[in-house]
Formats: sequence, structure tokens, C-alpha cells
Amino acid sequence: MAESKFGMLFVASDISPDDENEFNAWYDREHIEERVRMEGVISAARYVAVTGRPKYLGLYWAESIGVFASAAYSQAFKNQTPWSVKVLPKMLRPTRRIGEVSADVGQGSGGWVAVLPLNAASSDVEEKCTNVGALLAEDIAFVRSYLITPNDELSRPLPLEELATREMRPLYIIESSSSTSNEAALRHAVEVLPCSPADAARYQLTWKVSREELK
Repeated sequence: MAESKFGMLFVASDISPDDENEFNAWYDREHIEERVRMEGVISAARYVAVTGRPKYLGLYWAESIGVFASAAYSQAFKNQTPWSVKVLPKMLRPTRRIGEVSADVGQGSGGWVAVLPLNAASSDVEEKCTNVGALLAEDIAFVRSYLITPNDELSRPLPLEELATREMRPLYIIESSSSTSNEAALRHAVEVLPCSPADAARYQLTWKVSREELK
């Protein structure tokens, strides 16, 4: 079974058209850099939906899940910048999950990302996802696949997340170098993993930055 000790912050949300310009400016000009500069954060990437919802997705890679449990990260989350305080309550139907990455097959980042929430965690879910990834890796346009298992304590909700229906569902991610490959990979994953196909979404990369690239 493929193993990984990486941690990940997964944030997805919609936004009102009236707030979209400010939302993207905040993300691109302040929030991404602020988080990537934190000790232990490796990179952050933003995506926009091509099918499914929410419209926007952010993936933050960290050296371990412990990065998001650190005093520095907790302090930053509790004491947001003025711009963050203004924008965060405008994020519609947000999902914020922090978890450890497992069932990690492949390497790098793809321009297209499929997100498949799974129905429930089970003792063999990592093995199933690893097996799916191994099969998908036979496609030349496959880049990487992995499972995010959310930590309830660390996955503190954003202001407008609906708490009554909030679930810590595992998230299976597939990254590909072509849209066609990504779509086919998601179809296969839907067929063999415990999920609700209507919950799946696909995204295209808009931009990514690593800690080493920051000036």
C-alpha cells in the first residue's frame, strides 16, 4: 500500500458574482502567500470547477498534518487579517477539511483535478484507493492520486458551513495532465469506490506557488 506522511488543507466554496472579484483578489494577493510562508507548508494551488460544485477549490500541501496543529497555524486561523475577516463570511457552502494524505500514487501536480467524496471511512478504503491509483497510473496522462482523511478537530468550519449536514467524508483526489484523462479516471473511480456520483467534481488549475518560489 502506498503511504504518505503529508498533510493537506482542502478548501472548496462558491461565491456570489458580486463578491467574486474581491474573493479572487484576496486569495491571489494575500491569503495564498500568507499561508505558504508558514513553517511546514509546501505549496498551495487554486482551481476552478469545470463540472460540479463548489466553483472554487484550494489545496495546501504540508510536510505533515502536524503543521496544521501547530501553535503558529492555530494563531493565524484564530486571528485572521482584516481582509480575511471581510471575505471569509462571503464564502458560500464552504468545505474546509484538514487531513493526512494516504494511498498516494504518482508524483507532481496535474492541470486537472477530480474530487470524489467517499461515503464513509472503512478499514480497507486506503487499500481500495491505492489499487485504483495503480490502475489509473497506466494512463500516460495520469499524474497522481491520493486520499485525504479529514481530522475532525483540525477541520474547523468556515463561517457559512452548514453544521447540521457537516460530515468528515474521506476525499479521493485524482490529478491528470489532460482533461480527457481526468474525466475517464473519475468515471472509473466512481464505479469501484463507495460514493455518490452526484457529489463528484472536476477542476482546472488556475495557479500554484511553492514556498521556495516566494520572494
